[in-house]
This record gives sequence, structure tokens and C-alpha cells, in this order.
Amino acid sequence: MYDVIVIGSGPAGTSAAIYTARGNLKTLVIDKAPGSGALALTHKIANYPGVEGELTGKELLDKMKRQAQSFGAEFLQTTITAVDVEDEVKRIYTAHGTFEAKAVIVATGSKGRNRMLPGEERLLGRGVSTCATCDGAFYQGGHVAVIGDTEEALEEAMALTKFASRITFIIPRGDLQGVDEMPELPNTEVLFRTRPLEIVGEQKVEGVRIRRPDGAEELLPVDGVFIFLSGSKPGTDFLEDQVPLDEEGYMILDEYMQSAVPGVFGAGEVRRTPVKQAVVAAADGAIAAMAVDKYINKRSKIVPQYK
Repeated sequence: MYDVIVIGSGPAGTSAAIYTARGNLKTLVIDKAPGSGALALTHKIANYPGVEGELTGKELLDKMKRQAQSFGAEFLQTTITAVDVEDEVKRIYTAHGTFEAKAVIVATGSKGRNRMLPGEERLLGRGVSTCATCDGAFYQGGHVAVIGDTEEALEEAMALTKFASRITFIIPRGDLQGVDEMPELPNTEVLFRTRPLEIVGEQKVEGVRIRRPDGAEELLPVDGVFIFLSGSKPGTDFLEDQVPLDEEGYMILDEYMQSAVPGVFGAGEVRRTPVKQAVVAAADGAIAAMAVDKYINKRSKIVPQYK
């Protein structure tokens, strides 16, 4: 019997484990593929508070994992086959057996699109990004492509105008979902009804192959590619019918990251977070962990860990 099981070992889950383990709660972190999350695949990070210089997302996560382990958290790589979280004792069924806990923190992040562009996965973190705020500064004065069909794509393209000297905004359809009028973007060429075919490059992005509306194909040389195509979903499928989710699968949580099911919490991109940043996910994990401490110990309020 664990006090808390954390599902997911990205920045939200690992941060939660640091706080629960340091709070003397017996903690187990379960993840089927620790190296495949968005942060783990990020090639360069230079804006995480307290970490000077550049490091990879995997290096940052390894530091967080070691910190959690130093407080006693256990980590297990295995596949979850089913969960039963509606009762007081939560049961997590895995390929390595069944684990029980008094509380569960879901920090499984979001799942990528079903179909990726050729070259996208191979070059992710090496010129391919899904976060302008995270990586835009690496392309100061460069030429980047933004590929997207959502309002998020427009917002990210606007953010990139502060860094890149040239932006090519590739919109596969004739408009952007949720956008009534396309604003003017400085240093930006907008290509409507243009289909991205392939991300090109060996060790890093060298270009993107596109097909224009007239059928003509060409290779567009760029330094980086930012992709914001619709299709990404929170990884909460395994919670259906047990924990309230909204129409897009996000967990419905209160300000303390608690769901309507007692003892079930969420953190990171399983909720509708306003921005997708490692530091925001980590903060979610810290809040969820302290709320778990309050729940398990039947406290009247959250007790911060000041010392």
C-alpha cells in the first residue's frame, strides 16, 4: 500500500513526487515510456528557473528524478492496463502486478497527433518544436516555418515574430480554426491551402517540403519548424467513466488540482493549462502533491513545505 501513486514522470509527475516523498508520503511513480514525453525529447532548455546555461529536457528530468529518489520516491517503468480509482483504496493494474494507494496523481501529459509528418519525430528537439515560448529565442534572426491550423498556431506565430527575422506560416486549410480574421504579422509570409509534406534534415532541420495549392512542390529552406496542427489530446483515456473529463478529455480539476473523485488529482497537460511550459507543469505537480498531503492526513488546509 502506497500513500500516493503518480502516473507519469514528466515535469508535473516528477515535481509531485519530490513534494510527496519529501512530505514523508510513500510514493510510487509509474510511467510506461519515461523518455518519450514532450520535455524528455526537448533538445535545449535555457529558461528553467534556477538552472543556468543550456541543458536537454532529459537532463532536466533526470535531475528532478534523482531529487525525488533522494527523498524516497520509487520509480517503475511499466504499462498500466486498467485502473480502479472510485473507491477509497485506488488500484492501478500493470504488467508488473497491482499496486494500491490512498491517492493518485494523474500527470500523463498529452498525446501527439496520430499522424506525424515524415522527419518530424526524428528531428523533434533538433529544429522541430511545439512551443514558441520555449524555443523561439534559439532562432533569433533566423527563418522559421510555423505549420498549423488552430488559434494556438496563430498565437505561437505572433510570439515568434519577436525572435525570427522571417516566418513562413503554413496553413493546410483555407482558414484557422477559431480565428475570425487573420491579423497582420510582421516579417511573416502566410501560405493558405499549402500542404506540408516532409521535414528535411540529417542532424538538424534544414527545410520543409511543401505542396502549394496549384500542386507544385518545393523545398523551403528554414532553420526551424514549429508545428501546431490539431489532434493532440490529453492522455486520460484510461480514466473514462471513473473521473469527470470535459468534451476534449481534459480532467476537470479545482484550484488544488483535485477532481470530483476523492483522492484523485491531476497536474500538467491533463488539465486546460493556459500555457504549456515545464515550469507550469512542475508547479501543478507541487500543488497537487500538497493537496494530496492535506487529503491523506485529513488536514483543514494545505501545509507548504518551507523547510
